[in-house]
Amino acid sequence: MDHLSAGGIILLAISALLAGGINAVAGGGTLLTFPALIAAGLSPVSANVTNTVALVPGYLGGIAGYRNELDGQQVRIRRLLPFAFAGSVVGAVLLLTTSERIFKLLVPILVFVAALLLLLQPVIQRRLSPATTESGESKKEDHQLATIIGVFLAAIYGGYFGGVLGVILLAVLGITMSDHLQKLNALKSVLQFAINIVAVVIFALWGPVQWWTVLLMAPLSLIGGWIGARVARGLKPSVLRAIIGTYGMVCAAVLAIALR
Repeated sequence: MDHLSAGGIILLAISALLAGGINAVAGGGTLLTFPALIAAGLSPVSANVTNTVALVPGYLGGIAGYRNELDGQQVRIRRLLPFAFAGSVVGAVLLLTTSERIFKLLVPILVFVAALLLLLQPVIQRRLSPATTESGESKKEDHQLATIIGVFLAAIYGGYFGGVLGVILLAVLGITMSDHLQKLNALKSVLQFAINIVAVVIFALWGPVQWWTVLLMAPLSLIGGWIGARVARGLKPSVLRAIIGTYGMVCAAVLAIALR
């Protein structure tokens, strides 16, 4: 660890840049950085908490890139943030107090279910909100209680692991809210940052964070987040959903193998 090769440094730097962009689009950047940190010699739990701290700036980049889509969503943000904070605390505490074996078993399953939910989002949403259109035109209100519960549970997952958290959040928001997918993606970026910043505080105080790695990766994840948000804004909702859902399925398979 103290004598990381030039190739190892380059691997971590590139993975952080790409992860910031992927997290801004949907989430899942952890699937690049987590294996890279394992390859650098960190234990799974240490790699997880270090990864969470290092990628937080990327969410700020995503928020900046989505600032136009966040207009008019202040009420939603204020309503959901407390539950995002609370769930993240629960998840972070669970990570630091439960066995690593449970961690390895649960993560692939959670990612797979999230990706499946996102791919099935149009069918599920039509049952919940028949008047909802792909452009976000709807005569129904958001399913507020379902959104709150979903965000809270997603935040527990985010505090516990965080990989593909964006897929889970976007699935929850897309199923329970009536709006254009790009606006929901912007809201997802805010919630991702909130969930991860709480986990970062807890991990910084009590977790095995490798700070030298954070100093290398954090600035690059910020740049990647801004670039990723700009790219995502140009995609049609149906295309974005298909890309994110398929990517989530691949992530689940990779995790199932990597965490054996």
